[in-house]
Amino acid sequence: MAIGKAQRWWQKGLQPNMEEVESAQDLVDSLQTAGDRLVVVDFFSPGCGGCKALHPKKCQLAEANPDVLFLHVNYEEHKSMCYSLGVHVLPFFRFYRGAHGRLCSFSCTNATIKKFKDALAKHTPDRCSLRPTKGLEERQLLALAANEDLSFTYTLVHAQPIPAEEEALLEPKPSRSNSAAPLLHLSSKVESNRNSNQRDLVSSGR
Repeated sequence: MAIGKAQRWWQKGLQPNMEEVESAQDLVDSLQTAGDRLVVVDFFSPGCGGCKALHPKKCQLAEANPDVLFLHVNYEEHKSMCYSLGVHVLPFFRFYRGAHGRLCSFSCTNATIKKFKDALAKHTPDRCSLRPTKGLEERQLLALAANEDLSFTYTLVHAQPIPAEEEALLEPKPSRSNSAAPLLHLSSKVESNRNSNQRDLVSSGR
């Protein structure tokens, strides 16, 4: 009797609105075609204990929010792309929607899942925008295009400014850390005991 291949933890419990990103072009296209739909980009690693622990909760939230698109980026398969996007801690999430582009970015664990739920409630659209979908920021598109490991091209364009009433809905974007910083993993156990001067969070989930 043939025995099927065991399902990996990140493939269990997936909902119809949860998709895996195959490439940089796939990520860009998925964000562009989402229109005014809220998109959650989830960066994870198979060896990240915090990512594994959080996975069932994400599936439950995806099921409860069928209008939200969840895109999964496997760090182990797309390290170069994650580096260009400035992802250095896992699990990590970025929320995008329509003309607003990126709404927020953060890392969380099971212990801080309320942060994820609050972001879903805050950014779920209650009205449609007539402006074009923004997707990734231009500087990120340029970083992807400059990455020789990726088959991605981009032509520089100048986006039109967002109206003041829409710009007010955007959260201020935090300054980026050193791009050479190593990837770290977040866990609730370490998070609660971290030094107040430590910026990055480490994981005990490996």
